Amino acid sequence: MGKELRIDKYLWSVRIYKTRSLAADACKKGKVFINNCPVKPSRTINVGEEIVVKKNPIFYKYRVKNLLGKRQSAKNVDDYVEDITPEKEYNKLKVQKLTGYEVRDKGVGRPTKKERRLIDKAKDGNL
Repeated sequence: MGKELRIDKYLWSVRIYKTRSLAADACKKGKVFINNCPVKPSRTINVGEEIVVKKNPIFYKYRVKNLLGKRQSAKNVDDYVEDITPEKEYNKLKVQKLTGYEVRDKGVGRPTKKERRLIDKAKDGNL
């Protein structure tokens, strides 16, 4: 691969985003940063740069080890990107799980009485 690669293509190829269009949308929405500045999808990256990706509630931090233009299998990704996310960021996920916060699909509405009972049983570990 050459010395430069588009950030959206790189984020897709190292499996940070499932599709390239999702990676580009994240860049457009200001969820991808290099040097504490939001980047556009067309911004080129180089080996050694650090990328910060915001996926609520965590700011993931990655270091570019090598450039990769084509998507590889997940086991080969470690040769191209290094996850340097601090442990305190991962603790945010643990806290969110412990608080019992639930995520419901948009438009589904409130749970019925029967669904609520199932949810309560699942939380108590009786299911």
